[in-house]
Amino acid sequence: MAIKEQEEVREPLVAVEDGSAHENSKENLWMVYLSTFVAVCGSYEFGTCAGYSSPTQFAIREDLNLSLAEAMRVYTVFCIAGWLAIYFAQGALALDIGRLATGYGMGAFSYVFMICAGVSVSFIIGNVLTWRALALVDLVPCAVLLFGLFFIPESPRWLAKIGKQKEFEASLQKLRGKDADISGEAAEIKDYITTLEQLPKAKLLDLFQRRYLRSVIIGIGLMVCQQFGGINGICFYTSSIFESAGFSSSLGTIIYAILQVVVTGLGAAVIDKVGRKPLLLVSGTGLVLGCVLPAISFYLKVHELALQAAPILAVTGILVYISSFSVGMGAVPWVVMSEIFPINIKGQAGSLATLVNWFGAWLCSYSFNFLMAWSSYGTFILYAAINALAILFIITVVPETKGKTLEEIQAAINV
Repeated sequence: MAIKEQEEVREPLVAVEDGSAHENSKENLWMVYLSTFVAVCGSYEFGTCAGYSSPTQFAIREDLNLSLAEAMRVYTVFCIAGWLAIYFAQGALALDIGRLATGYGMGAFSYVFMICAGVSVSFIIGNVLTWRALALVDLVPCAVLLFGLFFIPESPRWLAKIGKQKEFEASLQKLRGKDADISGEAAEIKDYITTLEQLPKAKLLDLFQRRYLRSVIIGIGLMVCQQFGGINGICFYTSSIFESAGFSSSLGTIIYAILQVVVTGLGAAVIDKVGRKPLLLVSGTGLVLGCVLPAISFYLKVHELALQAAPILAVTGILVYISSFSVGMGAVPWVVMSEIFPINIKGQAGSLATLVNWFGAWLCSYSFNFLMAWSSYGTFILYAAINALAILFIITVVPETKGKTLEEIQAAINV
């Protein structure tokens, strides 16, 4: 169907202002809002998992009488057992057990815009609830997600992709309203899926072809910059950092949580105005400063110099760090990654970049306590150096993608 014809089909839905159209619009928006709310509960739950450890870790280790090494050994066993179960799986049961074990192990290592909200809420209420009570509270988004899925429609695009025509049309109709004309949109979706299916299927090794290599380097490089600069170690252990520096952990984490939400919203508001690369550079510069200040603080504390200034330097550094990360390095790498990969390799390249991201998250959170035991100020100097290298990488390799088509981005990458 031509674009002009589609517009003619849809125009009455906007122009007609009788009661039935008004009610249809309300029904449409209600289902879209409900579907969106249920969907984002998943990312909110991810945030609560990430934020759970910081306000609770001392109480957990004290109540359960666990040493750091004991906790790490237990979690490692779960991860190893889970991956082995997946490797040797011959059916759904073993695969489910493996995913459960690895999920538990990764979540436990985490102990050792909705993700940000989940982290922040856990930081705040974790200072007034016990660690067991906080775990129950964090079940709420899981429950909303679980029960909400029974009331929202399946993804129309997914249903169309697997060939379930009746279910596809019913789902789209439910989302758009029972009286809406969905024929034009349904045709667009089916045409798009047909185009995708006609593209050659990319394999993992295809990502290393010369025409794709620079895109892959940029995508993976940004994930390395994001994770190896220390974010998960600092996020998961904010309370212990504040306490080690002699600052109130409760007050520090509350300030941290509020600031994180505000600055993340600011970054989202300006990303399409100032561009991706400027935000990354501002963010990277702030991350270096946010690491240098705690390094100075811990150095002063270790050598018993200017002890009154040490806590202020530490809390200022951590707040600068999280503000800088939230405004750019937290979200922009994902935005750039979605824009630089040609459509035929987007799935494989995105999966590889995400794998690197999660490996970096695991390594950072796992190693942080051991690095701090080795040298508190040395840990932050190391992170500062990595973030400085990230700035160099962004300047020399990462293109600006704001307002550019995929073809223009590829031309800039492959000069």
